[in-house]
Amino acid sequence: MSQSPLHLAFGADPAARALISDGLTLYNTGHVGPYAYEAFELYARDDSGRVMGGLFGQAGMGWLYVDYLWLHPEARHDGLGSRLMAEVEAKARQLGCVGMFLYTYDFQAPDFYRKLGFDYMGELEDCPPGHRRIYLKKRLTPESA
Repeated sequence: MSQSPLHLAFGADPAARALISDGLTLYNTGHVGPYAYEAFELYARDDSGRVMGGLFGQAGMGWLYVDYLWLHPEARHDGLGSRLMAEVEAKARQLGCVGMFLYTYDFQAPDFYRKLGFDYMGELEDCPPGHRRIYLKKRLTPESA
């Protein structure tokens, strides 16, 4: 039997997107069991309520992913980034995550994350052109009592 041709098309299609997402979730749960992702947001504000920094991401499948971390220029180099990361690490432990992961760029803060115990996983060269996207992870061990 001949198969009818398939047509490929770029463009937003919420129904098709939901079908693909639901299909992949069903396939994955057949291998790893039920899972859900929990989004989180953490912000640091000054006394006037101005956002001086923050981060957000999601946790699921046993790992917490830090998607964005940003500090206002006035708040850099005085420990706020470390405080935010310590708070989100506590959140990861509370959720029972085995580790945390993220990526940064060579022009951002790879050394900052290494000082916090993150290990190099790999990199994508020329992303963006002339730079590197660096992937890092931190395995969480149970805290001693």
